[in-house]
Amino acid sequence: MVRIYDMKQKEVINTVDGSRLGYVCDVELDLKEGKLTKIIVPGPGRILGMFGREMEYQIPWSKIKKIGEDIILIDVDPKEVLQEIEY
Repeated sequence: MVRIYDMKQKEVINTVDGSRLGYVCDVELDLKEGKLTKIIVPGPGRILGMFGREMEYQIPWSKIKKIGEDIILIDVDPKEVLQEIEY
């Protein structure tokens, strides 16, 4: 069993291209089904990261291949999961 707090301490690495996307900052839950549907990782920063972020990686649970002690391995095209942040 993994707690959300523990997931936020793990780095997300994409096995497709070896890129390090960052650390989990949030999760999306389906309250009707009682399931975790996505993990959220902050997207690339704007203008050297000085003015915040407007994009985030929304990674479906089905794309997670392995959760290790320090990392979460995913298998996904980063362009497909990079989304604008909805406020």
